[in-house]
Amino acid sequence: MFAAFPLLALPVLVYNLIVLTFAGGFAASAAQYRLGEQLFTIHMTSGGDWAVSLGDLLIAAALVVLFVELLKSTTSRKIAIINHSLSMVLFIGCLVEFLLFPAFGTSVFFLLTTMVLLDVLAGFIVTIVSARRDMDFSDARH
Repeated sequence: MFAAFPLLALPVLVYNLIVLTFAGGFAASAAQYRLGEQLFTIHMTSGGDWAVSLGDLLIAAALVVLFVELLKSTTSRKIAIINHSLSMVLFIGCLVEFLLFPAFGTSVFFLLTTMVLLDVLAGFIVTIVSARRDMDFSDARH
């Protein structure tokens, strides 16, 4: 049953925990400040410094999770339909948070919501294409 769980819920959950557990709660300015805080600096070979924030790390982790989700969407097992449905529910939840709560109206959360939408679209498109291919293959055999 774990295969049906949309993994992009993890970065969304982390964002919720970051925003809602610190002082400021639903305030947009507090969320922007927390996500934009510099965690560390990487000295580049070009001589410049790359300041990495919490929001940067969250987006990078979510991109890795999106890659895994896209790989999962290529399976045509019955559990994939449940995964696609749960991903749609996650997207609706993200969209509601983004539109209604100031702390979720940030670029970081917008990008997380976009990744969830891409997961939903990719899942449904891959399922439709593979079903069409299976249908064409079965028609060709008769």
